[in-house]
Amino acid sequence: MKSSEIRWNDEARGKILDDADRVLREAVVDLARSGDGMSSDEAYAALTGRLKDEFIDWEPGPDIRTYADAIANGEIEADEG
Repeated sequence: MKSSEIRWNDEARGKILDDADRVLREAVVDLARSGDGMSSDEAYAALTGRLKDEFIDWEPGPDIRTYADAIANGEIEADEG
């Protein structure tokens, strides 16, 4: 077996992505609930602080800024249930 053939199977890959999405979603929704009056920069720093230890090789991307802006603007709606 070549080292290039070593990879997660599709089922595991899907679960990894689902788990990563859940961690991101929970952090965004939690900050939106508790971050009343938080600026975009404060939300960005808080999201980065929460997520950096949750992922290997963490690098915040432009999506984190998008969610920080949405938190600051009160645009996050938590799903019921």
